[in-house]
Amino acid sequence: MINQASKGMKSVLDNGSTNGTADSSACATSSTSKGDTVIQDFETFLLQYKDKLSTLFTKRNDEDQLASERGLPPYVMQQIQSCVPLSTFIPSEYGGRGGNTAEALSMLEVSSYQSLPLSLMMGINGALFLQPVANYAQDQVKSNVFDGVIHRGKMGGLMITEPDFGSDALRMKTGYRLTESGYRVEGIKHWAGLTGWADYWLITARPLDSKGELGRDVSFFVHDSERGGIEVEEVFQNLGLYMLPYGRNRIDINVPESDKLEPRSTGIKMMLDILHRSRLQFPGMSTGFLRRMLDEALEHCKTRFVGGASLLNYDQVKARIASLQSHFTASSAMAFFTSRNVPLTQDTSRMDLAANSIKSVSTD
Repeated sequence: MINQASKGMKSVLDNGSTNGTADSSACATSSTSKGDTVIQDFETFLLQYKDKLSTLFTKRNDEDQLASERGLPPYVMQQIQSCVPLSTFIPSEYGGRGGNTAEALSMLEVSSYQSLPLSLMMGINGALFLQPVANYAQDQVKSNVFDGVIHRGKMGGLMITEPDFGSDALRMKTGYRLTESGYRVEGIKHWAGLTGWADYWLITARPLDSKGELGRDVSFFVHDSERGGIEVEEVFQNLGLYMLPYGRNRIDINVPESDKLEPRSTGIKMMLDILHRSRLQFPGMSTGFLRRMLDEALEHCKTRFVGGASLLNYDQVKARIASLQSHFTASSAMAFFTSRNVPLTQDTSRMDLAANSIKSVSTD
C-alpha cells in the first residue's frame, strides 16, 4: 500500500467500512471548549473521510449521475470540505496535518476509490498549489492561504498553459513588470483546472524589460480571486472528467510584491520542482481507482455464473483479473516509492526520469 508506516490506509481499504467506529458527521478536526482546534490522528481522519465519501457518492446520490454531469452540487462539495482533506498537504505549523507525502497520497487514494475526478481535484489543489506555496511563498502569504483553505474551505489552482504554447511553457507570452504598487501581470491562460471555482491561483509569467521584451526566466504569483482581474472568457465543454471545470482566462492583475514566490535559484528550476512533484504523486490517484476496478471485477466474477460455473473458473477471466492485480501492484509500488523518497522539502527539479516515468505508467 501507499504508506506501510501508516495503518490508516490499510484499515480503510481492507475493512471496507467504518463498522460504526467513525462518526460520519464529524471530520478531520474538532474543537475544545476554548475554541482550540484539535487535529485527529490520521487513521481516524481517513476512516471518517472514506465514510463521508461513501455516503455522498453511493447513498445520498447516484455516483454515475454525478460523474456524467458537469460540476458538483454545492452541498456535496461542502460536505467533502467539512473533512478538510486538503489539510494533508499543509505543514503543521500552519494548522495542517503536517504535509506528510504518504498521508497526502493515502487521502488521494481514498478519494479516487470513490471518484477519480474528485481525486484529481484534490491533487490539483495540493500538488499544484498548496505544496508550491508551502515551499516557496513568504510566511504571511502561507498563513493567509492555509487559513482560508482549512477554515473557509477555499481552493487553489495553477495557470501555466497558454493557447499557443501548451507543452512549450518557456515560450509563454504572459508577462509582468514591477510597478509602484507591486507587479502587473497580463496574458491569457487556458486549460486551468478549476476555472471559475478556485479562490486562489498560482499564475506563471515572464519578466518584461523596458522595451517590452520577455525575459527567459519564469515567475509564479499567488493571486486571490477576490481581487478580480481574471475574466473567464470561455468554459470548455471538455470530455472525460465532467466534474472539473476548464476554460480560457484573460489575466490582468496587480499583485503585491510579497505574493511572488521566491525560488531558491531560478524560476525555471522552481517550475520543474513543482511539475515533477505533481507527477510523482499520480500513483495516489491511480492506486485507488485501480483498487475500485479490481474490487468490482472480483465481486462480479464471483457472483456471475455461466454454464453452471463462476466466471472465476474460466482461464480468460483469470488472466484479466491477474492483469488488473498486476496494474494495482505496480501503482502501489510507485506510490510507496514517492511516499518514501519525496518529502515536502525534497527538491525534485532533477527527478525528471522518475517523475515522467511514474506519470506515464500511472496514467496508462
